[in-house]
Amino acid sequence: MALDLTPEQKAAGKANFEQAAGDLARAGKMNSMVTGGTDPNKPDRRDVLKAGLAAGAVVPVSAAVYYGYSSWKGNRAVRTALIGAGDEGGVLVGDHNPEFNEIVAVCDIRPSNLDRIFEGEKNGPRKGLNNIYGKASAKNIKRYDDVSKLLADAKSLGLEAVIIATPLHTHDVIAKACMDAGLHVLCEKLMARTIGKCKEMIKYAKDRGLLLSVGHQRHYSTLYAHALEVIQNGVLGDIKHIRAQWPRNNSWPFSASAAEKEKFATGLDVNGKKFEVPELRDGWCKPVLKQDAEPFLVDGGAAKLKEYGYDSVTELVRWRLYEKTGGGLMAELGSHQLDASSIILGHVHPIAVSGIGGKFFYGPGKNDRESDDGVFVTFEFPGPKHPKAGKGGKDESDIVIVTYSSFNTNSFEDYGECIMGSRGTMIISKEAEVYLYKEPEPGKAGSGGRDTRVTVSGAGAGKAAMESTSTWGGGGGAAISKAPGAGLWDTPVRGYRTEMEHFAYCLREWQKRGGKVDYTKNEKGEFVHKDIIPRCHGEVAMADAILALTSNMAMAKKERIVFEEAWFKVDDPATPEDKHAKKA
Repeated sequence: MALDLTPEQKAAGKANFEQAAGDLARAGKMNSMVTGGTDPNKPDRRDVLKAGLAAGAVVPVSAAVYYGYSSWKGNRAVRTALIGAGDEGGVLVGDHNPEFNEIVAVCDIRPSNLDRIFEGEKNGPRKGLNNIYGKASAKNIKRYDDVSKLLADAKSLGLEAVIIATPLHTHDVIAKACMDAGLHVLCEKLMARTIGKCKEMIKYAKDRGLLLSVGHQRHYSTLYAHALEVIQNGVLGDIKHIRAQWPRNNSWPFSASAAEKEKFATGLDVNGKKFEVPELRDGWCKPVLKQDAEPFLVDGGAAKLKEYGYDSVTELVRWRLYEKTGGGLMAELGSHQLDASSIILGHVHPIAVSGIGGKFFYGPGKNDRESDDGVFVTFEFPGPKHPKAGKGGKDESDIVIVTYSSFNTNSFEDYGECIMGSRGTMIISKEAEVYLYKEPEPGKAGSGGRDTRVTVSGAGAGKAAMESTSTWGGGGGAAISKAPGAGLWDTPVRGYRTEMEHFAYCLREWQKRGGKVDYTKNEKGEFVHKDIIPRCHGEVAMADAILALTSNMAMAKKERIVFEEAWFKVDDPATPEDKHAKKA
């Protein structure tokens, strides 16, 4: 993000963020940080960390400490099955910690996915089971091509939980089947294809006393935790606009070697249409492999596909392109940034959404699809003084505008979020870096801007505020930066590993309490046992789904949709689809 930031300005923004976090931490206002120097009269659980630091030095606490599962030692790993071994399943396997989750079985109806989940990839986060467990041990991990077969063996496998990373339209069906088998569920985002199905999943978990966690991993990102605490201390001032985006360029011609083409399916699909090689490079529109097509090109194959909810093998492989099976850009990408914006604004429910989306680039003979290839949506959120913020405010003009865009034809800017306040701007870029800048004050040269260095004054008492300075001081910044040359994939920052570790921790803690998860709430509407319920539980994930799916409806109908509070209530049958879904 931020088109015109020079490398020097990015370095300044990064150092400003670390300085602000350090200043706030030394004032005792950063739970995600620890400051060197132990007060023997006020010991706390982080003193072991403090003791090894120089006085005033600041470092992040570990994810386990911050998210409350540092007492894991002595527990045995949760016996877990992965259902869905495609792209996202590969990321989850690549980042899981075998000390918390032991993968004992994998299930996928595509043979190529089953092979890839073991073999992994040479570069990137999909490391593969062979590399994580070693080939000899990985041979003991069972393979299944049908969920019902896996669940039939659940007891013999000693299964306790499943991680679901299948196409969106299958999430609710598979999750409920697993919960019927007594298994705890961590399901990838988006939670479900409709809000009614989200509500069913939540009720299912509650009625059976099982954990239901959904993979919006920013809830477990230490980087977002640091950024959120800085924002909550008020250094940005009055936030009125958040700009979020995820641009990509999938417009380049597709090419493949002769050896690769030999692996592509040819002839007719089960629906009588020809298997087509994509015209353009696009991760959502991959070639259909013979290996995946052949099991369904036999007698009964088409019927089997129908059972799974697909009309063809092509639809199975390219499920993100279809309305029935996927949720488009808003479900796959936008939901991440809307989730981040919701976290930043304190989980308040939006007031309204409008937007424009469409199939502006793809079409016949050019990676055709049903889903939009470009979206631009505008959300109206209540500010802290708005009546709908739940803080007793009465100012209906206190609105925060959140915009989100994603187009498939240009990747010039990075993905991320830009939070704009009356006193400063924060940019969270690619889930990897945070930049902080102070607004310039009228008539004061050098008081703010892209090149200005800042510290935080008033951090110890009263309202924190950024101050311009010629040199960073006050004890220095927090040690947040990655080492030079470190890879882009940073496990604690991404949150995948942390969400799975905390899920395992919650499961073991409930087992110690008799096994059945208790979702009772107090008079404030909070879970009584919130420390051992995943941060992105069903109700949080459903709110994210409401934002993503309602924005799709607003774009399809070209109208401004006002959100109804009943949609966010699990026990209320009302859903946005009731009024706003596009009629078939």
